[in-house]
Amino acid sequence: MIEQILTINLLKAVDKLYGQELHVNLAQVQKTRPEFTGDFTIVVFPFLRISKKGPEQTAEDIGSYLVNEVPEVTDYNIIKGFLNIVISNDYWMKFFHQNVNNHNFGRKTKKDSDPTVIEYSSPNTNKPLHLGHIRNNLLGWSVAEILKNNGQNVKKVNLINDRGIHICKSMVAWQKWGEDITPDIANKKGDKLVGDFYVLFDKRNKEEIASLVSDGMDLSEAKNATPLMLEAKQMLKDWEDGKEEVKQLWQNMNQWVYNGMDITYNRMGIDFDNIYYESETYLLGKKLVEEGLNSGMFFKKNDGSIWCDLSEEGLDEKLLIRADGTSVYMTQDLGTAQLRYDDYHPSELLYVVGNEQNYHFDVLKIILQKIGRSWAENIHHLNYGMVELPDGKMKSREGTVVDADDLMDEMYLTAVSTSEELGKFDDFTKEEATELYNIISLGALKYFILKVDPKKTMTFNPEESIDFNGNTGPFIQYTHARIRSIIRKSEKLNINTNQTLNSEFDLESKELSVLKLLHDFPVITQQAANSLSPAIIANYVYELAKEYNQFYHEVAILKESDESKRNFRVALSDFTGNTIKSSMALLGIQVPERM
Repeated sequence: MIEQILTINLLKAVDKLYGQELHVNLAQVQKTRPEFTGDFTIVVFPFLRISKKGPEQTAEDIGSYLVNEVPEVTDYNIIKGFLNIVISNDYWMKFFHQNVNNHNFGRKTKKDSDPTVIEYSSPNTNKPLHLGHIRNNLLGWSVAEILKNNGQNVKKVNLINDRGIHICKSMVAWQKWGEDITPDIANKKGDKLVGDFYVLFDKRNKEEIASLVSDGMDLSEAKNATPLMLEAKQMLKDWEDGKEEVKQLWQNMNQWVYNGMDITYNRMGIDFDNIYYESETYLLGKKLVEEGLNSGMFFKKNDGSIWCDLSEEGLDEKLLIRADGTSVYMTQDLGTAQLRYDDYHPSELLYVVGNEQNYHFDVLKIILQKIGRSWAENIHHLNYGMVELPDGKMKSREGTVVDADDLMDEMYLTAVSTSEELGKFDDFTKEEATELYNIISLGALKYFILKVDPKKTMTFNPEESIDFNGNTGPFIQYTHARIRSIIRKSEKLNINTNQTLNSEFDLESKELSVLKLLHDFPVITQQAANSLSPAIIANYVYELAKEYNQFYHEVAILKESDESKRNFRVALSDFTGNTIKSSMALLGIQVPERM
């Protein structure tokens, strides 16, 4: 690629002109900003110590050298200490011919290496998936696909939090007020039914807290002393002790949730290579805690609880086992990490979890290192900001979350109403329209979420996401469909672009702009992999779609009288459509053939 050519020749230029070797890290080659003339910019300030000249003269020396010695460089201009390089049309056309029919363009060959294990989703079995889970799932799945596209061996895994006090709350509520209801009887998805009981527990528990406080008990004490909370704690103890009726109820209610979540995952297009369950990992975690206790790394308090002292690391004491012998989140995460290492010997353990858990993963890494797990260095927390609604945050216990299924239903209905208002799909059959509305609605949802940098908190507005103009999924999908329409028409005209492509004409500015963006795709996918950020892909494909639409409106394609130009523009359109499709696939988004 041209960036490498420029970097290599920049190093040669400094050596030839000034007789000194330049460290490669100082050879900064970046894309020229849109307001300036040029394709790539070289920052010459780091060379002044070597050149012993001012920035303009140093840039003049290097620019002149590159024009004379590098065939791909045709011109340059200087803005203070910035050398803007112009690349020849021949280079861009050569790139085009080499890649227009390359179906693996932007994709690297898979490496034979230890895998990157990426965990995402991590739901609890006390509620359905909600909007926050959607961001987690979409981010995790897309990052996995981007890493695979970069040649990495990737294993996608899920950890289902299927045990603990929160699970017992739903179980207690069902026992007390469920009247033996099941998902079939209620005609409701199992995850939603169990979630209803979780909300009911919280409502009734708050009433009991208020009653205790009114009787004179301190609020903090009352929160742990309500009859309902004591029942939930006892149920957790009974579960860990293996009490048969508790285990049976747990299995039944969890299965309801699994069946419901599978429907949501399938609709969202999310999959996993392996699924772990907290109920199967917490015992291994307990063994690791016992190991740390025996080695003196952990300590036991008078009440029997086990802790790790992290004061040397500038942190506090961390609870690992409660006084009643039950485990905490950290316990099962220790066990899960060990099990993942045993299963895969990964080069990296990547956890996709919200940024409110930063402390948790810092502690996980430290504790594993304290008990001699050197591979803990390979743990990486991909944290992300929360998803909020225009009116604020969501709260599961209070039932104020946006259910994932309900949101996808709303997106579908919005896609239908928006499309019908525009009269876009009047010639589609009912079945074709239904399929297309699904593609548009999911594309709008996924793109709206993934175009935001993962680190940022975002506000989700369904109506803004479904728009056929602007930085949205439907706009990009419509651009792809427009291109496919051109290709279908060209085929009817028997245009064979492979036979008549040549470079014996000057490129129009918009042709060149599209071509340069296509050239960026491999670099963009590499940047996205390095940054673990699908937003880089999302915003790139939007720029590509936007630039293509300007090309489409300004330049004749099928009506072009010059056969060479016409065929080039058809082939350029096809290349663009394939790159849009590849980009959107990395985000988990389908692009339709027709809209």
